[in-house]
Amino acid sequence: MKTSKDYMTEANAAVERISSAEAVTAHSDPASVFVDVRDSASIAQTGTIKGAHHIPRGMLEFIADPATAIHNAALTPDAPIYVVCAAGGQAALAGKTLKEMGYSNVRNIGGIGDWKAAGGAVEGA
Repeated sequence: MKTSKDYMTEANAAVERISSAEAVTAHSDPASVFVDVRDSASIAQTGTIKGAHHIPRGMLEFIADPATAIHNAALTPDAPIYVVCAAGGQAALAGKTLKEMGYSNVRNIGGIGDWKAAGGAVEGA
């Protein structure tokens, strides 16, 4: 039986985690795509990264799939994609899924609190 720890170990091995400072620098690159995978209630409470795409983790496979009607066109296979959540776990799991779907340039930037602490731009709450 596979445990949550097993999933996290695999995700962390597959997806590079960068510092919040690196992510804030990347945010100025117009080619960068920022994705917040938290649920709407969490985003309403804390806000999100300015310009981030809200793609709940439970819908990621559908929204990242170009063959679906709900595909987010900002997600392209070679775009630099930066994933955030509350603490980094969901971002790692989502990043691994994106890589398995053919997105090659995915990074985990950890939690929204780290982003804010690094001086990253936010919107909402």
